[in-house]
Amino acid sequence: MQKRLLFSTLLMILVVWAHPALSQSPSPRVRTIVTTDGEVDDQDSFIRLLLYANEFSIEGLIYSSSQWHYKGDGKGTMFTSEMKNTKERYGSLAALRWPGTTWIQEFIDKYASVYPTLLQHDKKYPSPESLKQVTRVGNIDFEGAMFADTEGSDFIKQKLLDSTTAPIYLQIWGGTNTVARALKSIEEEYNTKNNWSAIREKVSRKAILYMVLDQDATYQKYISVAWPAIRVMYNSDQFWCLAYPWTRFVPAELQRTLRGPWFSENIKFNHGPLLASYYLWGDGTAIENDPEHTHGDIREAKKFGLGQYDFISEGDSPAFFYLVDVGLRNMEDASYGGWGGRMVQAAANPNRWEDGKHVTDYNPFTKKLDAAYPQTRWITALQNDFAARADWCVNGYEKANHAPVVKLVGANNIAASVGTRVKLKSTVKDPDGDNLHYKWWQYEEVDSYAGKIQLTGMNQAAASFKVPKDAKKGDTIHVILEVSDSGTPSLTRYQRVVVSVR
Repeated sequence: MQKRLLFSTLLMILVVWAHPALSQSPSPRVRTIVTTDGEVDDQDSFIRLLLYANEFSIEGLIYSSSQWHYKGDGKGTMFTSEMKNTKERYGSLAALRWPGTTWIQEFIDKYASVYPTLLQHDKKYPSPESLKQVTRVGNIDFEGAMFADTEGSDFIKQKLLDSTTAPIYLQIWGGTNTVARALKSIEEEYNTKNNWSAIREKVSRKAILYMVLDQDATYQKYISVAWPAIRVMYNSDQFWCLAYPWTRFVPAELQRTLRGPWFSENIKFNHGPLLASYYLWGDGTAIENDPEHTHGDIREAKKFGLGQYDFISEGDSPAFFYLVDVGLRNMEDASYGGWGGRMVQAAANPNRWEDGKHVTDYNPFTKKLDAAYPQTRWITALQNDFAARADWCVNGYEKANHAPVVKLVGANNIAASVGTRVKLKSTVKDPDGDNLHYKWWQYEEVDSYAGKIQLTGMNQAAASFKVPKDAKKGDTIHVILEVSDSGTPSLTRYQRVVVSVR
């Protein structure tokens, strides 16, 4: 996916869209399918995805195209992009920077070499064979190609039509065209049949798209028109702090875990063959058939003011960060915010949740509201978590760190009257017996209450606050418990209490 220059536990089984929340019944495993165009940042995102494969059920890995990457039809047919950016940049081409259809399998082979060690940390890691069995080639000939069925589109179609009612998060790392083709094939097969309405409703309830930008026109031209009830998470601003121009979006104070020395020590070296393949600035590598992957050239790094082994980009990783249950409850309501960003319900389409210039968090480093900060604020915790999982690739359980298990004593939704003291209590167990640091804080940007609360016991296992006198009936106050351990690297988990004023 080209972006340079420029989905708490999933509660699934039955999905009900309620304003403003996405409410679901509990189930242990999130179903997800990844579609990818193979950009260098997709490949780095994929490597990290494999380290989080124990957190959800990966039901498909699908090669797809985008405005930045397509194979061509092999007949020399010339293609001009529908997207303004790429039309102006490339004109007409027979193929564009196509990285091939073997790199997913190659990374899975490297995952296989560390899989036995990963199993010591969590038995839920999927086998390499099972991942290869769900890898398919989708619509890749051209940008937006969706006029013919492919193995990839047929695979997605079968998953959307299967007998389960559990939702499937469709991660869109490139274009939406292969998903669009699956939906179009369903429409063509059933739209003249008596059960079409039921099929359409079923698919619309199951499919949830997490899109990072529009990288072809198929969502706007087909999916949004023919399938308006399909839910969408759309990330257009917050991912930038994890994409190519991250130095412009991440405050200097938070850049340490994105710099070369950190990546050298914690990721790239001495952590097995999978992480040795992780692409970084100035690492001497180049992706075949992609002349724009020049990041491995140290001279290019210096040209952009970057050092050897500095982070390049994982612009698509928020799509699976959203699915990782760290206790922030973001999958109950995308507006709650969490590791996959914070989005609000679109005024024009209640089935679409998006970020944008109006979805901001206060950046304490710039002292300004910031459209990327709902994602940026989690970077240190995200990177430390990545480093711990890198250790899982080469170290047994006793020699690696594991996240604390944080629970609330009592409900995580509380109704309280003005002037009432709300008492909050937690129990935390650390798998490694590490010391723990507690921090309770108010997520003010998510609250509908406009003021600040005064928390006591902010750095203890129990805290409390009085519902302020100026709070109005119906106001909500979000209090986050953040617990970090003393292990190396330090790992963080959370709980969220939502207090409704009555």
